[in-house]
Amino acid sequence: MFKQLQQSFLFKLYFSKTELERLLILSCLFSMGLTAVRIVYTHHLQFAWLTWNLFLALVPYLITRFAVQNISWIEKRWKFVLLFWVWLLFLPNSFYIITDLFHLEIANRVPLWFDLALIFSFAWNGILLGVLSIRMMEKMVQLNFPSIKEWQFVYPLMLLNAFGVYIGRYLRYNSWDVIADPFQLTEDIIYLLLHPLRHRLDWSMIVCYAVFMTLIYLAVKRMSKALW
Repeated sequence: MFKQLQQSFLFKLYFSKTELERLLILSCLFSMGLTAVRIVYTHHLQFAWLTWNLFLALVPYLITRFAVQNISWIEKRWKFVLLFWVWLLFLPNSFYIITDLFHLEIANRVPLWFDLALIFSFAWNGILLGVLSIRMMEKMVQLNFPSIKEWQFVYPLMLLNAFGVYIGRYLRYNSWDVIADPFQLTEDIIYLLLHPLRHRLDWSMIVCYAVFMTLIYLAVKRMSKALW
């Protein structure tokens, strides 16, 4: 019986990981568990889509983990540049879940505190996955381009990250629309860039989230160094 358990997918998924990854798995399972409880209790699939958003938030982390485990994608510069741009396309998905807090509202059958815990747990997992992924990518960038300073990597990255969150939340584009609908996406981005005064609130949101995400990343990074 125990041997069968050892061979099971969940056993391998959990016990073959680092302690941090095990905590991430438990945290993600907690979020999905809250969603399952809500569905059973209300007989409604509201917030079930958060699981899909969490999967998308996991993609950039998996990309960087893949690179770490396959060193040729770091050593060969053309491979690394390709990997970086694919990673960058998916990175906003990790922080996008923060904006899912917009969906928090008083429901008749579900306590507000429960929905707050549910949505925030997903947002928290997205932030953790994003921060860890960015940290791994920062190390890989510094290996390939040693002259790049922390601020030269983090600040522009977070601005692009916040821009991606904006076009996902308000323009309703997905990462794959770069391939599926590139012309309309490009047109909307150019219009936003050419008319910043017409989109003052939009750019305010982008800058605000860029600063917010930068502070989160730098704070977690500094805390990890201080604790060790």
